[in-house]
Amino acid sequence: MLRYAITDRVRLADASAQQAEPARQAALLAQAERLAAEGIDFLQLREKDLSATALASLARNLLATLRAHNPATRLLINSRADIAVATCADGVHLTSSPNEFTPAQVRALYAAAGLPEPIISLSCHTLAEVTRAASSAPENRPTLILFGPVFEKVVGNILVTAGAGLDLLRAACAAAAPIPVLALGGITRANTDICLDAGAAGVAAIRLFLH
Repeated sequence: MLRYAITDRVRLADASAQQAEPARQAALLAQAERLAAEGIDFLQLREKDLSATALASLARNLLATLRAHNPATRLLINSRADIAVATCADGVHLTSSPNEFTPAQVRALYAAAGLPEPIISLSCHTLAEVTRAASSAPENRPTLILFGPVFEKVVGNILVTAGAGLDLLRAACAAAAPIPVLALGGITRANTDICLDAGAAGVAAIRLFLH
């Protein structure tokens, strides 16, 4: 089973405003060390509020931490292919937005920089998006597809996000084959197995990997 953790440093540290950012980044590095030691497959750096300079610095620190504790754990940068290339990260996570780089463009950037073939994950929220990604030319296909949200998200008594459900996850896995699909959205230890039974190659989450 593939395990794909997504960062959210704000959830990791409760600190005063003056010390918040150093504490958050220290907590994130500690999380990365723990996850690497546990053999996590992928870590996506997703800290959209950081400047490019701060994000690149954090990426370099994360890479050093991962390499020291488990060289097999791969670091992907959310959306920022430029930072991924500049820091020699293992790959990039893309959304299905029409304004994003394509997998082919990311691969071309890595090749131009003399870097190894990047890992490219792509988030898809509909069966049509999965089908389009899987039927693209080989150079434009992602390495992994994150499909979701599979399960609904409820805060208090309010439905924040409706889940796609296991039937749609099963259809997405079939449509994407042989590209691995990771179930995303509302993933817990209790529902991981049923996602795998539906055909998912693994799971992707934030909260699942916080502790």
